[in-house]
Amino acid sequence: MTEQDWDDVLDTNLKGDVLVGSGHLGWHARRRRNGSIINVASILGLRQAGGVLSYAVSKAGVIQLTKSLALEWARYGIRVNALAPGLCGYRTEPRFSGSRKRARPWLKRIPQRRLGRLRDLDGPLLLLASEQSSYMTGSVLAVDGGHLVSTL
Repeated sequence: MTEQDWDDVLDTNLKGDVLVGSGHLGWHARRRRNGSIINVASILGLRQAGGVLSYAVSKAGVIQLTKSLALEWARYGIRVNALAPGLCGYRTEPRFSGSRKRARPWLKRIPQRRLGRLRDLDGPLLLLASEQSSYMTGSVLAVDGGHLVSTL
């Protein structure tokens, strides 16, 4: 991994969230309105895997950013939460190269025995965006088919 590769991943996944969040705070502070920020983390921010160092570190950073901003921005009426998706689709996972066959060994690690679909994120995302989660801040919702609770 080059330094530029490292910087690109951290800039996209972590610095991007910092900059968007800061803009969100300014907008809400000027208007004195409550708000909700939903960051997209990953289960790789909560556990380890080989070959994805910069990605995993950046997503762990997103989780800590979420929790820190939740603490600091609650006084402004802004809730900050995160989704932590698991593996979502053989077409979107580079390690599977678009092949269902390459995805099969990974399914054994997921208790629900399937990869996630992007639409599996809809309900949790809508929950975090709605007033139904008005007492949630600093939460990280894993949407992973049970992958985090599976045995090694």
